Amino acid sequence: MVATTLPGMAGAAVSEDVSIPALSRRAGELARAHRCDVVVGFSHGATVALDMVLAGHFQGPVVLLGISLTTEDEARFFRAVVRASQKVGSWPLAVMFRLMPLMAKSAKVPDAHKKELIEDFKQNRASDSVLACGEYLDYIAEERDFAAELAASGNPVWVVHAEKGDGGLTDAERATLQTAPNVTLVTIPGSVFLLPDEAPQETAAVIVSALSQVT
Repeated sequence: MVATTLPGMAGAAVSEDVSIPALSRRAGELARAHRCDVVVGFSHGATVALDMVLAGHFQGPVVLLGISLTTEDEARFFRAVVRASQKVGSWPLAVMFRLMPLMAKSAKVPDAHKKELIEDFKQNRASDSVLACGEYLDYIAEERDFAAELAASGNPVWVVHAEKGDGGLTDAERATLQTAPNVTLVTIPGSVFLLPDEAPQETAAVIVSALSQVT
């Protein structure tokens, strides 16, 4: 198993192009170097995994946790904070980051892991995150039908969302993905924001299903 932190997240330095296509290309190189059989991404990372599939950087099973396929899917508050930070400086995002430990404290995770999440959130640097998050929002705002592209990719794909809390899919996206033979939609009951952390058993079960597709 190989885990990587995206530039601009949890203190990871931004030193190169942080557009989704550039991150996708580098993640594909990492997956090939380590002979990875399955790619799993959460939120922003799920969008990188999406592009890995659509750009041909990875041909195996992928698990997309809490992914937003369009601007409409992404939280309005988050979008407003990032766009404001691009215009007036990074302070709106810095304020949001100061509030994120409060969100971590309310997460349904063991206390020890809660402390780890809080420390990760404290490592975020607003100036770096503005660059990364702006590129992310630009990507999902493109005039593309990502659901249809996923359906046409042929890759085994699992799209995982909670009933509430982690964004969602439009009715059109859901209908497209539900009819795709290569896509499995998984809905986790209840309100969950940090899917891998708050629903680890359900997340692990999906990853096991993806690994079962590897020959």
